[in-house]
Amino acid sequence: MRLLSISTLYPAPGRTGFGRFVARQMEALAARGDWQVTVINPIGLPPLPLKRYAPLRAIPPVENQGAVTVHHPRFTLIPAISGPFNPALIANAVLPMAQRLHKQTPFDMVDAQFFYPDGPAAARIARALGLPLAIKARGSDIHLWGKSALARCQMLTAAHQAKALLSVSQGLAQDMAALGMPEDNTHVHYTGLDRDRFQPLDRKASRQRISGIPGLDVPPDGPLLLSVGALVPIKGQAIAIRALSHLPDDVQLVIAGTGPEDAALKALASELGFAARVHFPGAVEHDVLPHLLCAADAMVLPSEREGLANAWIEAIACGTPVIIPDIGGAREVVLDDSAGRIVERTPEAIAQAVIEVLANPPGQNSVAANAERFSWSANAAALSEIYEKAAAKP
Repeated sequence: MRLLSISTLYPAPGRTGFGRFVARQMEALAARGDWQVTVINPIGLPPLPLKRYAPLRAIPPVENQGAVTVHHPRFTLIPAISGPFNPALIANAVLPMAQRLHKQTPFDMVDAQFFYPDGPAAARIARALGLPLAIKARGSDIHLWGKSALARCQMLTAAHQAKALLSVSQGLAQDMAALGMPEDNTHVHYTGLDRDRFQPLDRKASRQRISGIPGLDVPPDGPLLLSVGALVPIKGQAIAIRALSHLPDDVQLVIAGTGPEDAALKALASELGFAARVHFPGAVEHDVLPHLLCAADAMVLPSEREGLANAWIEAIACGTPVIIPDIGGAREVVLDDSAGRIVERTPEAIAQAVIEVLANPPGQNSVAANAERFSWSANAAALSEIYEKAAAKP
């Protein structure tokens, strides 16, 4: 069978980490041999040549990423104001290409790998091609865009057209139903995991491995906490920093990632007197991340909202317990204390959980056992089954 996937989240030259989890899913599906996958990754560019968009202009129009062919058509993006119109802008730019590709070698199905703006755009394309549609929700697409009346209306129209809806967690599926999406057509489809990369490594050796990374001047021993994610308010890194006020002075915190809150978080750490205890290495290289995860005693991610964060699964697979709020699929991951703690989103509650974990640390292998059900092969097998049944629906 042949799949046409519409995804604004997808890696490309110059932004190889962007949407990497979507690419891994598509690569795993193509590797099965029963699906041929073509991805259209629309690139939004403003009408004026703004400097920060220069790397996107250099992305090639088409490339092969393993067994997946990826097209990068451009669509007009008006920063800050075009959100409600992006599905139409994407569909206008993508539809001629989709029709041409479909005429050359017909597709069997269209999917969208993010509910908004991808879902409504893919719905229009699927209608034009006369093909069944599937849409996957990942978290912020539902929680953020679901609050916008204009976006929500488009999302619901697309949801009721789709032959299958997918959610990264049961918790997110409930949020989708609360928006008015058909619950009986929603399938929980868990993320995958690169099991060769994310596995328990010796904690002391990993601590030594990360010691030479700029921005990671951490002591060779002593308690180490880690927070990985975009530096944006909803990820809650400020709460993790404030939690240090309730922890012993030897507890160190690494905040890995980049984003608009970088300066504010550094200023907060300095203001609280924690400049020497909070470390900001920026974006961490893909090959270094497993060592960083294994070096930490706990992963602290006090996000305001998530579907089911890849970082949760990667940390647990490395044998590092997570301390997270009761959001999204948290209770589908932290089944007992061996995987971590589910806590209130406050500095005090986080600190108390850290104290408990440090006082009675679970073995790395017992933590990692909680991630055994996650793999890209399992992810692809489940996706193939859902799509085959959806494509067969009248």
